[in-house]
Amino acid sequence: MAASLRLWRLKPSRIPRCPVASGFSSGAPAGSGPQPQLEKLTSARQLDGVRHIILNNPKKRNALSLPMLKCLRDDILHDIESKALRVIIISAEGPVFSAGHDLKELSSEQDMKHHIEVFETCAEVMTLLQKLPVPVIAKVNGLATAAGCQLVASCDIAVASEKSRFATPGVSVGLFCSTPAVAVGRALSRKVALEMLFTGEPISAHDALLHGLLSRVVPEDKLEEETMKIARKICKTSRSVVALGKATFYKQMALDLDAAYRMTSQVMVDNLTLKDGQEGIEAFIQKRKPTWSHSVNTACK
Repeated sequence: MAASLRLWRLKPSRIPRCPVASGFSSGAPAGSGPQPQLEKLTSARQLDGVRHIILNNPKKRNALSLPMLKCLRDDILHDIESKALRVIIISAEGPVFSAGHDLKELSSEQDMKHHIEVFETCAEVMTLLQKLPVPVIAKVNGLATAAGCQLVASCDIAVASEKSRFATPGVSVGLFCSTPAVAVGRALSRKVALEMLFTGEPISAHDALLHGLLSRVVPEDKLEEETMKIARKICKTSRSVVALGKATFYKQMALDLDAAYRMTSQVMVDNLTLKDGQEGIEAFIQKRKPTWSHSVNTACK
């Protein structure tokens, strides 16, 4: 039982902290005294259980530079174990969600050690998203290419406007999108993913939905509303139950069918031992709304 209830526990990250101010607001009144105005590659705010993280470097097409990745990581992990946090939404300023890596960081002016740090940091941030105890939603309103497309594919849920497009165009500049292919190849069918990777051609939001990259496509003026509908529904559930369910989902996907059923059957039993597991069933039987504790503690017998 203890093993499955610890499925979502995060290990300490090796990524250094963001070198510039990413900023974070909980929606509470501002503190006393003026704050220094530093460049922000991301901005973040949290209200009513929903954390909004915004890629905020539109002049550089929200490139996932090393500083941007570190800022994104800091905003994601900020107070991540708080019961007040129920869902994360990642969006972007400007017409480009993210153009992927900053190619200037990948030029010969930088040494191999730096190149390794860029790709290792990116991989760690992408895999982190699926290890978090809360769902992560990508809210896309524009172009997402290369590592930007990888970011969308790495999120648990992805909602996009009708004008959005997605591409892995690295082959066109001589750098095959091998790391984006890890996430994209797991979200789309193999042949669709390989066509994107071999040609670099973008696909529309509707094609991305058809092939599994997106959860839903909506008109641009409905993007915020539809994304928040999903977030609010998640906020009505038990954080501890969702955390267990998310961790279990990703773990069982890597198993064969028999092993997956053995593992998930035990998790279902363990889920019943949670306080919120019992609370939900009792509330259903008693025809009342459940009162969630969001606790990982087990119910008393």
